Amino acid sequence: MENLQKIANGLRADVLDMVVEIKDGHPGPAFSAADIITALYFGGHIHIDPENPDSPDRDRFVLSKGHACPLLYAALIRKGVIDKKHKLTLRKIDSILQGHPDMIKTPGVDANSGSLGNGLAMAYGMANALKLQKSSRYVYVICGDGELGEGITWETFINIGKSQMKNMIVFIDNNRWQSGGSITDVGGIGSLKEKFEACSLQVIEIDGHNFTQIFEAVAAAKESNKATVVIAHTIKGKGVDFMEEDNSWHKRVPTAQQYESALRQLRGE
Repeated sequence: MENLQKIANGLRADVLDMVVEIKDGHPGPAFSAADIITALYFGGHIHIDPENPDSPDRDRFVLSKGHACPLLYAALIRKGVIDKKHKLTLRKIDSILQGHPDMIKTPGVDANSGSLGNGLAMAYGMANALKLQKSSRYVYVICGDGELGEGITWETFINIGKSQMKNMIVFIDNNRWQSGGSITDVGGIGSLKEKFEACSLQVIEIDGHNFTQIFEAVAAAKESNKATVVIAHTIKGKGVDFMEEDNSWHKRVPTAQQYESALRQLRGE
């Protein structure tokens, strides 16, 4: 667990490096999901061959909240799927690391996302295809809680529940913020648990920064006869004290002093 935490904070530091280099990006929503992505990619869940990332015999991963993509790129670089020479090319012209995920340009990316809600719908299609192929592989998804204001997400959840897509595990990065403010003020979405249960889904609530709970949720999802949604309670900007719960870091570039302070915190100094 200690090693996984080091990896997660390393991914956060990589995100900062990318954002500072291009002077653009979304550190806050990337930091809240870092422990979930670390658990999935480095905790033995997502099976992907760095030498053949498009192999049909792989698990799929869709970052439906596509604006947090520097985090996914950082994970794929550390997995060896993407060459580390690309790390500081985020959002640059002709870069393979675009400002939102691009499955044509970027190895290891399974869906173009960023138009919120569409990633979840595409993941449902992938899960259907794997089911028809009688594949044992899973489709993992991370959605933002702000993303749940999109109608397409609920159309998709209804269909996931109706067809009991047991090979699909959806994490909700429930950091309680979206670009325009708090989830409560902007959308007033109410009880997520009740809504998901009304869609005939198994609902598991966890601390999204606790690796043990993340692993237990994945295990429970794989044992269930229902499709599973994991509501992961997280902190926006997690890992850096001046970013945590400050929504101005949704899309913001740190100053040189803030950058050095953040790196020291992430290194445990």
